[in-house]
Amino acid sequence: MAKVLVTGGAGFIGSNLVDRLLELGNEVSIVDNLLTGRSENLNHNAKFYESDITNQQALREIFEKEKPEYVFHVAAGYLVQSIENPQRDAMINIIGSINVIQESLRANVSKVIYSNSGGASYGEPQFLPITEEHPVVPTTPYGISKHTAEHYFWMNHLNHGLNFTSLRYANIYGPRQDPKLEGGVVSIFVDSLLNEKKPRIFGDGLQTRDYCYVDDVVDANILAMTRGDSEACHVATGIETNVLEMYNLVKRAMNIERDYIPDKPRLGDCRRAVFDISKTKRILGWSPKTSLESGIRKTIEWQKQQRK
Repeated sequence: MAKVLVTGGAGFIGSNLVDRLLELGNEVSIVDNLLTGRSENLNHNAKFYESDITNQQALREIFEKEKPEYVFHVAAGYLVQSIENPQRDAMINIIGSINVIQESLRANVSKVIYSNSGGASYGEPQFLPITEEHPVVPTTPYGISKHTAEHYFWMNHLNHGLNFTSLRYANIYGPRQDPKLEGGVVSIFVDSLLNEKKPRIFGDGLQTRDYCYVDDVVDANILAMTRGDSEACHVATGIETNVLEMYNLVKRAMNIERDYIPDKPRLGDCRRAVFDISKTKRILGWSPKTSLESGIRKTIEWQKQQRK
């Protein structure tokens, strides 16, 4: 059993991670300002601090009190908000991450596992599938800020011996993803169909993404506690799916036939994305277990349960 601190532990990925950490017998503390996280996601077996990672003094007091051995840094802004307010995005994703790094060093944390973005960091791919060595040319403030924080992890590893793993995520979906944040097309499609609405599809719908189910992401985080030191690894499936295909899969799973509303392409959206996961398989011993069809069914069932 280890003492673990999770930033963003009331959010989509963070709360699923907290649940698994507790199931494995760890003692877990959560830091979340509930800006995008939700109190109903909180596991009552974890200690909760409603605090902001941009407040370094408050963060220091939490670290001093909890003395975590491992830190999972999941807290972040979100892509759409970053375009509207890049200053706020940089404050959360860069300054907040620096605070987490500095307090982890001060507390002699054994390791920090960083939830990074692969989908937003690389920009328009120069080759596919994208490897971890692909040039980083972000097209959104979110992509810039998330990757910038990874540089701070590398620098503090080199200068101060900080042990970390950066997990670069593809498009993650599953239970507890908030359709109102516009970050997850699966939850948005399910929510629209449940509410008898037509979802918007940006551009021609042929843009592709690599969709990975949240339970598989949690698996990668758990493995990174003991593997992948000072490495950056993709968490993805290596399977390319376009938006129209995804919408058809969701409609079929829900047995609903409904048109969508075409909309103009979104600023910063890349055309295609699919990730090479051979390094992650080799270093973490990780592979995704959940098929897209299975993950969609589980997501639909969870969203239906929330309406009861």
